[in-house]
Formats: sequence, structure tokens, C-alpha cells
Amino acid sequence: MSAKVLIVGGGILGSMHAFHAVQSGHTVVQLEREADARGASVRNFGLVWVSGRATGADLELSLRARELWERVAESVPGTGFRPNGSLTVVTDPAELAVLEQVCARSDAGLRGFELLDAEGVREHNPAVRGDVLAGMLCRQDAAVEPRLVPRAIRAELEKSGRYEFHAGVEIAAVDDVPSGVLLRDSTGKTWSADQAIVCTGAWHNGVAAPWLRDVETVPVRRVRLHMMQTESLGETLTTSVADADSLRYYPGFDVPALSVMPAQEPSARQWGMQLLMVQRNNGGLTIGDTHMYDEPFGFDVEERPYELLARKAERVLGHRIPRIERRWTGVYSQLAPGVGDSVSGAVGQGIYYHREVVPDVRLVTGPGGRGMTHSPAIAEQTFKAAGLL
Repeated sequence: MSAKVLIVGGGILGSMHAFHAVQSGHTVVQLEREADARGASVRNFGLVWVSGRATGADLELSLRARELWERVAESVPGTGFRPNGSLTVVTDPAELAVLEQVCARSDAGLRGFELLDAEGVREHNPAVRGDVLAGMLCRQDAAVEPRLVPRAIRAELEKSGRYEFHAGVEIAAVDDVPSGVLLRDSTGKTWSADQAIVCTGAWHNGVAAPWLRDVETVPVRRVRLHMMQTESLGETLTTSVADADSLRYYPGFDVPALSVMPAQEPSARQWGMQLLMVQRNNGGLTIGDTHMYDEPFGFDVEERPYELLARKAERVLGHRIPRIERRWTGVYSQLAPGVGDSVSGAVGQGIYYHREVVPDVRLVTGPGGRGMTHSPAIAEQTFKAAGLL
């Protein structure tokens, strides 16, 4: 049965919901309060990251998303999807012990893990010429071009004749109507549909504010990160690359050996830092990142994290990184620890926040750093929950 679906938000979650809706035969109107997506959806690595996902529902969702990303890329090659895999490199025997235990788990095959010695790392990714003891290849990891994805999806959907995108529209309220939904924007204009999906990301104010505060504990928090991009590397970084600090951050690496890893450098611990590097389709490197949880976040960009990240990247590559072209911070919405599914009526398996806030209106937010990875599978789950499949 075809329906008219109103989607609020032009980021990756909103765009993937729009894609799934049109692919399922529905008519879609998508609204974005900015001129274009400007939040965490375009300020990230573009990683489709299976390797670090927690065993269980998180891993299952990421594997489904990885499969769906392949299908999206077939329809929308402009996403820049590439199954390049990843290498997590280590320099210390205690770090290597973590990789050995991770690769010995029963789900290692599902993730496409393979343990490599230093020579194997360089054979698989010749651009990694630093002092590396070993590395773990994850064949399931992939990458997309985050700055291009929302526009590429919109351009493809416009060909269907069942899709409209409206920029500069901020929804302010939901009106009570006998059937369907009626949303009112900040100018007073109304937008009607059979169902609405609200994906406003880290914008916890506006129309989402009362829904996020009508429960005992606010279910989501905001996280700030630092990232940068360089000029062309001049050679191919054949995989995405992570350092040993990512083992501390991602739940998929929670094995007994993790507790005896060397302590993180104080400065890296202060900034919640891990090294991730992804090569863009223009040859430049996206390098990050940090994690800051205590609001209010500063309005300025601090230089120290970038210096630390540059040094980390140079140790892995074995030489100076190219000139930095741009730096930025971003803020994403993350499911608050210990909340999420404990809220009455919420779904999302403790991975993201999804609740039918009023009849036929669903709020979907809080995937955190998983947003790019999980977005197609989250959209699929939304449409199943809404009875639109």
C-alpha cells in the first residue's frame, strides 16, 4: 500500500529513510531546516564500520546495513561506496594480544577479520610504513563520501517523480488532526502526510525538544569531535586505518586482554582520542577524532587535538602527513548510556532511539558514531515498525 511520507531532516538518517520509502513505492516529501545537510552527517569519516560493533544486535544491524549499502551504491554510485576494508594497527605486544583474542572469537569470520604481521600489513597497505608490530584486517568495513551522500541520494530520488526536497524549512509543531499527520513550520505553513519520520540529529531543540523531555531521563546526549583533511597523499591508502586507541573505544574489541593494555597517553585520554584515517576520492586523508561529552561545548576550535592526531598519523604512515587543507568540529546525537530502550514505547535495541511520539509520527535519532554505518538498516527497521513495508 502506497503512502505519503513526510521526512524531517536532510542528513544521512533522513536521506536514507527517504531512499527506503521511495524504493518501497511511497511518495516522499523531505524537509531540511538548513540550505543543505550541515551536521555530523557530512562531518564524519564516511565509514561503514563493522569491525568495532558490539557482538549481538549491534553487529547484526551493522552487517545488515553493510549489505544494504551495497544495494544503495548500485542505485546511487555518487555515494562513493567502496569495500576497501580496514586495518587496525598495533605497536605493542599487549595491544597485539587484544587483536589475537578478537580474531579468536566465534564472530571473527562474520566480520572478515584476519591477523597480519608487520610484513602482511605492508603488503596489504603499502602506504603504512611506520613502526607497526601487527595489524588486523577487517574485510567487511567499507567507506563512502560523506559530503556527497545526501545530495547523491536526493538526485537519484528526484528521478522517481515521487520525491520532493524542500530546504530552509524548520518544523515547529505537530497539529492534532483526525487522521494522518499535519506538521506546521516556523512560518505557519502546514505539511500533511500519512506518516512522518523526524530525523533532526543533534538538533535537540525545536520540534524534537518536548518529545525528548517528556520522559523521566533525556534519552540522548550530544558528542563533539575534532577532525581534519589533508591535501592528496600522493599514493593510495588501500584501506581505512585505525590505531590501537580504537580498541579502547569500540565495544567490539572488549576482550580480557584489553584490561592489560598500556595506559593511554594522558593527552589522548583527555580528548577521548583515537586515530582513524580514510582516504577521500580526491586523494586527501580525513584524520580524526576526539570525543567530548560535557556541554556546553566551546565555540572555538582548539589546536592541541590536531597536533596530537597529526603525530599519531605520521607514526603510522612513517612520514609527514600532507598539508592540512581544512579542520572542523562536529556534534552528533548519541543514545545516552543506560537509557534508550528503557523509555516506554522506545525501540532501537539500545543502539539508537526510535519512538512513536504521537500517532503516525516517529522520532529517530541517537545512533552516535554509528549513524553512517547503520542508516540503511535503521531506515528498514523504521518502515517495518510503521507497517509501511
